[in-house]
Amino acid sequence: MPQLSLHSPVGDLTVSEENGAIVSLDWGWGADQSETPLLLEAKRQLDAYFDGDLTEFDLPLRPGGTAFQNRVVGAMCAIPYGETVTYGGLAHQLGSVARAVGQACGANHIPIIVPCHRVLAADDRLGGYSGDGGLETKVALLRLEGVLL
Repeated sequence: MPQLSLHSPVGDLTVSEENGAIVSLDWGWGADQSETPLLLEAKRQLDAYFDGDLTEFDLPLRPGGTAFQNRVVGAMCAIPYGETVTYGGLAHQLGSVARAVGQACGANHIPIIVPCHRVLAADDRLGGYSGDGGLETKVALLRLEGVLL
């Protein structure tokens, strides 16, 4: 599976592609590096996001998971840059429950690009974050987007 790594303010990241779609974003530097057109575009967009010049990713994604997890991914991708929603609010939108939405967020294989950091617990508490650095990384991403905590 082709992958490409980059440095970011939240640590080294590795983006992976399969069959013309982004399938994962992981923390750390990948062992094998491939400069495919899609991975170079993903790196360009991530660099622009971290520079504050990109507010919406435009990449083909294949997040995997269940049909419900993919619905949650779609709902997360619809949360505008610099805004947040609660797990309960997303659950209400999807006709589900907050715990199921939280589990789907935790299973997100493409963090940052699929902005699970924009989903908060009730009363706008942070909730959790499964990316490297945990809540510290979630806070850094939200501050980058201008969200005041």
